[in-house]
Amino acid sequence: MHYFRKILHFAKPYWGYALLNVLFNIGYALFSALAFVSFIPMLDVLFQQTKTLRARPVFEGAGSLKDFVQDTLNYHVSSLLESDPSKTLMLVIGLVLTLFLLKNLSNYFALYFITYLRNGLLMDLRNALYRKIISLPVAFFTEKRKGDLMARMASDVIEIQNSFLSILELIIREPLTIFFTLLVMFNISVKLTLFVLVFIPVSGILISFIGKQLRRKSAYVQKEQGHLLSIIDETVNGQKIIKTFNAGPLFIKRFGISTQRFFKFSNALLHRNNLSAPMSEFLGIAIIGVLLWYGGRMVLIEQNLDGTTFIVYMGLAYNILTPAKGISKALFSIRKGDAAAARVLEILDTENTLKDKPDALEKNTLEQQIDFKKVCFAYPGGPSIINDFNLTLKKGETVALVGQSGSGKTTIANLLNRFYDITSGSLTIDGIALQDIKKTALYQMTGIVTQEPILFNDTVANNLRVGKQDATDAELIEAAKVAHAHEFILQLPEGYQTAIGENGNKLSGGQKQRLSIARAVLKNPQILILDEATSALDTASEQWVQKALENLMANRTSLVIAHRLSTIQKADKILVLEQGRVIEEGTHETLLKKGKTYTNLVKLQQL
Repeated sequence: MHYFRKILHFAKPYWGYALLNVLFNIGYALFSALAFVSFIPMLDVLFQQTKTLRARPVFEGAGSLKDFVQDTLNYHVSSLLESDPSKTLMLVIGLVLTLFLLKNLSNYFALYFITYLRNGLLMDLRNALYRKIISLPVAFFTEKRKGDLMARMASDVIEIQNSFLSILELIIREPLTIFFTLLVMFNISVKLTLFVLVFIPVSGILISFIGKQLRRKSAYVQKEQGHLLSIIDETVNGQKIIKTFNAGPLFIKRFGISTQRFFKFSNALLHRNNLSAPMSEFLGIAIIGVLLWYGGRMVLIEQNLDGTTFIVYMGLAYNILTPAKGISKALFSIRKGDAAAARVLEILDTENTLKDKPDALEKNTLEQQIDFKKVCFAYPGGPSIINDFNLTLKKGETVALVGQSGSGKTTIANLLNRFYDITSGSLTIDGIALQDIKKTALYQMTGIVTQEPILFNDTVANNLRVGKQDATDAELIEAAKVAHAHEFILQLPEGYQTAIGENGNKLSGGQKQRLSIARAVLKNPQILILDEATSALDTASEQWVQKALENLMANRTSLVIAHRLSTIQKADKILVLEQGRVIEEGTHETLLKKGKTYTNLVKLQQL
C-alpha cells in the first residue's frame, strides 16, 4: 500500500465521481441488508405466522425501534390478510422486488461513476509518464530497455487501474455492506451474531497470510514481461542482422529462456491468487455449517428464535460472507497493484539530472560565438571520452570534426545540444554557460541531422513540421527542394500526405536522410549540427544535397561531423580528433600541407 498511496493524488481531479461512487455504495450496502429483511413478512405470510395486531403500534423511543417496525409491519400485513390474502402476498413480494431493484440500481450507478474515476486516473497517469519520459535526459534511455518502459506504461498502469476499483470496494462498499448487515443481525439475535463474529477474524488471518507474498511475485512477473517486450522490440528492429548472421536460433533461445521464467513466475503468482477463492468459499461454508448447528438449537431446543427469522438470518450471514470474500480478493489485487505502482513510480520519481536552473535564461539567439574551454567528459563510472577539448566557433563559421570512429566527434555534438552535461571545463554561448540557458531556448537555436535518420510513423508533411508546426505547404515544398527531396516526395502515392511507416521504413536510406535534412532546413536554426548528414546518400544525391547544405550553412554557425572528407573541404576550420583530444587544427589546405593524420585520412579515402 505504500506505493499505491502515492498514486492516489492522480485521483484528485475526479473527487466528485469518487463522492458519487461512495454515496451509491452506501445505498447498495443499506438496500442489500434491507432486501433480506423484507423476506421475513413474506415468509410469515407463506407459513401463516404473521402476528395479528388489532391496534396500531405506538413509537416509544429509539430503544424500541426494532419492535415498533416489526409490529407496524405485522399490523398492516394482518389487516390486509383478513380482507385479501392474495393482495397481501403481492404487496409483500412487491416490497422484496423494490428493495432488490434499489440495491442493483445503486450498484450500477456506483460502477457508472467509478468508471470515470478509473479511466481518468489511467489517462492522467499515462500522460504524466509520457511527460516524464519526454523530459528525461538521453542518458536515461541508454540504461533502460525500451520494452520495459512500454510494459510500465501499458500493463503496469492497467494493473493500477484495476486495483483502484478494488481499493474503493475495500474501503467503502464491502465494509458498509458488512456493517449494515451486522446491525440487522444484532437486532435479530445478539447471541447468534457474536457467535458469527468469532469465526470471521480467523478466516481473515488465513487469507491475509496467503496475500503477503503476492506483491513480490507480481513484481517478478511484471519485470519479466518488460524483458519479453524488449526482446520482441529488438527482434523486430534487427531483422536484417538476425537473418544475415543466421542468429535466429540464438534469439529463439533467448526468448525461450525469458518465456520459461515468465511461465515460472506466472504459475507461482496464479497459484497464490487461485488459492484465495476456494479457501474463502470453504471457510464461508464452514461458518454456515456452524451457524446451522448453533441456530438450529436455538429454534428447535431453546425455542427463543422462530424458524422464518432464522432462515432470513442465514441469508444475512451469507450476505456478510460475500463482501468478506470480496475484501480478500481486493487485498490480493491491491498487493499486485502496489507492485505495479512501485515500477511506475520508479519512472515518475527519477531525478532529471539536466533540469533547468530556477534562474535559467531565455536566450534564443547566438550573437557572437560558442566556446569549449578545457572540456572533459566521461559517462558515469566510465573512462574519460573527451579530454581538454578547446574550440571557438564564431557566429557564421563552419567547423568540421574528423577522426576515426570512437574519437569523440558525436559526443562533442551531444554536449553542444546538452544531451549530457560536461564533466569539467566550460561550454558557453556568448559567454553564458550552457547550464544557465533554458533547454527550450537552446533547442530553439539548434537543429540537427543525425547519422541514422530519425523519422516518425506519420505523413511526410507532419515529419517535416516537427520543428516548425505552423509551417505552410509552400514552406514545406521550399525546404524539400533545398534538400533535393521534393521530386521523390511527389512520386509517393499521396505526395506530402503519404504515411512513411515506422522510422520511415517505406523509404530508402537516402530518401530518409533527405527528409531529415529538409526538416532541419524548415526549422531554419541558428546553430546547425550535421552528424554524418550525407553518409546514407548515393554519389549523385550526395552532390545535390551537399550543394543544398552549403547554401543552408551560408552565414550560419555550423558544426559538421564527417567521415567523407570531400564534404568539408570548404569548412572554415577542421579539427582532427583522436581519443577525445584535438591533435590537428586548420583549414583543408593547411592540414594537407602538414602531411600528418588528416593527410593520411584523405589519402585513404582516395584509394
